[in-house]
Amino acid sequence: MPNNRFPGRPSALLREQPLVRLAQLLCVCLPAFFCITTQAFERTEEREPCAEQAVTKRPMFGDLHVHTSYSFDSYVSSQRNDPSAAYRYAKGEAITLSDPDSNQTIKAQIQRPLDFTAVTDHAEFLGPIELCTQDSSTLAYWFPACIASRSENFYIQLLAANYWVSLGVTDSSSQKAESFVCRLGDCADAHRAAWQRIQQAAEAHYDRSEECAFTTFVGYEYTDAPDYANLHRNVIFRNEKVTDSAISTYDTGSKNYPALWRMLREQCLERQPGCDVISIPHNPNLSRGLMFPDPATETEARDRLIFEPLVELVQHKAASECRFDRLLGRGVATEDELCDFEQALSDNLSMLGTVFGKVRTEEASPVSVDDFGRRNMVRNTLKDGLALDATSGINPFRMGFIGSTDTHSATPGGAEEDNYVGHLGRRDAGYRNVQDHFYDNPGGLAVVWAEENSRDAIFAGMQAREAYATSGTRPIVRFFAGAEYPQQLCDDPEMLTTAYAGGVPMGGELDAPSTSPHFLISASKDPGPPGRPGVDLQRLQIIKGWLDADGATHEQVIDVAGSADNGASVDPNTCAPTGKGHANLCTVWRDPAYDPAQHAFYYVRVLENPSCRWSTLQCQAAGVNPFAADCDAQASAKNLEMEERGAIGDVYGKCCTDPATQPFYSPVLQERAWTSPIWINPAVANVAAADQLPHQ
Repeated sequence: MPNNRFPGRPSALLREQPLVRLAQLLCVCLPAFFCITTQAFERTEEREPCAEQAVTKRPMFGDLHVHTSYSFDSYVSSQRNDPSAAYRYAKGEAITLSDPDSNQTIKAQIQRPLDFTAVTDHAEFLGPIELCTQDSSTLAYWFPACIASRSENFYIQLLAANYWVSLGVTDSSSQKAESFVCRLGDCADAHRAAWQRIQQAAEAHYDRSEECAFTTFVGYEYTDAPDYANLHRNVIFRNEKVTDSAISTYDTGSKNYPALWRMLREQCLERQPGCDVISIPHNPNLSRGLMFPDPATETEARDRLIFEPLVELVQHKAASECRFDRLLGRGVATEDELCDFEQALSDNLSMLGTVFGKVRTEEASPVSVDDFGRRNMVRNTLKDGLALDATSGINPFRMGFIGSTDTHSATPGGAEEDNYVGHLGRRDAGYRNVQDHFYDNPGGLAVVWAEENSRDAIFAGMQAREAYATSGTRPIVRFFAGAEYPQQLCDDPEMLTTAYAGGVPMGGELDAPSTSPHFLISASKDPGPPGRPGVDLQRLQIIKGWLDADGATHEQVIDVAGSADNGASVDPNTCAPTGKGHANLCTVWRDPAYDPAQHAFYYVRVLENPSCRWSTLQCQAAGVNPFAADCDAQASAKNLEMEERGAIGDVYGKCCTDPATQPFYSPVLQERAWTSPIWINPAVANVAAADQLPHQ
């Protein structure tokens, strides 16, 4: 039977009225003369119901990690698009970005609109940047750091970025020093003014009509990075009811995200009827192993479950599923060779410190497999969560998956390999993308299953973890587990209603049946934008993690549909896909090694046929082919041309990087999707184990 151990949110329970509970029991009668009962989402806002409804839900594609000119590190990179412009881009409109010389000449336009977006500008320095950029009649506007932040000189911009970062984002103090600009102007008032405009932009672009064409969420980024360890979180509100200000590390101190949860509870859940919120940990691959420590108290464990149902599995600063070093032939607690996908060489945010083709900080040095934090990788964290569940009665790491871009160029959803304009403003515009950010990537997408395209429906899907991450493409993926699914369910026209009726979708929990559950896995290829067909699917994999009787964790990767040996590849001259794959894959699978006494989780990884990486496409467009025998000569000739145009350093040499010498890089990749896990809870729960966690 489905398991409902996921902790409730006190505010939601208080709001729930008998009529609402009755309305949530939606019974759909089927030809086979049985009914399913499914939880409908709760409406918390005034709006028109969407004309298009889907009881069995439909995939909403979005981006929950977007920076605009309101973020200090976006503005100092000649990025001048505000939240409203970012929403226009997400809806398919063109915006203009800076080129490498700080001229606003680059046209950026996504090939397919998104369904939803949240602008998540940094809470830190929201007020100071407002003072620095909005009103030239004030004294604060002319503070030297403000002048430097507005400069179009590349070197001065680098100094300005260093000023803001060193002021408080990267230290580990409990109290952070504010900028002197706050003595020349009122940073608190400026913060609130910017926060209000963020809310106004979200409201202006939210489609409350029955068409439901586009959904926005009010949000921001909580940016804690002690010693460049990424402990960032994106705070996403359910509706227009939000906190009075964007809570930042200036409010909590560093290494203190439990205080963020407490303040969100006090200022949102408990103070405002209808207010609801989650926080989403960023790419933990750059957290130096600090993102997911064991909870210090039971309260902290439960708060993590309540406020953090999702984790960002992929974005432009690499993927965080797992890590495998091809040169060594081993990984970080894994033997999964596909874990070499889009990995950063370092384990902290200084990996962005490349200028004119050279790394400028020792902190960005490669980190070995042996020194890389185990819980930098989400799969390891999920496995460790099983062990914590067995000993404490609480698994604080029941996290679903999303992807996003972390764009700092106001380009939400700009994760297309063949349409990638960079995500760091001027710093990776044009040729600088290949030169300085060769090992970055376009990021991914967040996909949420929801009954309609509205805030309440999508937010409910996020809370329920019925979501998946993609590396930027748009396959449609379903994953269910039930005690008894028919083996031929894939052929049933009522497949989805049967699946919901008899089990749980991705993100759910299932009390362990006596024999292996039936897992339904279905995927359809990304159809691609108009005129550009998507890449075929290669195969579906189940990733299993479990805890044995001795308390040791394990993992296994199982191919369940499709084949790795389908002969698909790319044309080395044009990057056109060659060979065939699948438009659709579907199967019902059972685990032959299933043990009902074991804590376990399962998730699906969907692999597309090979395609060319963004860097390969941009190198080829410049006349430097990574596959060519004379690639080095092509790069040298192009570098001379770029030098005459004012470029500094080796611009295109990285195009000729030999993948055989690299632990992670390849000019060809396999785009993919990862579903949120389904957890199987042992039939006999360790009820007394909850006393093992300290109480608070």
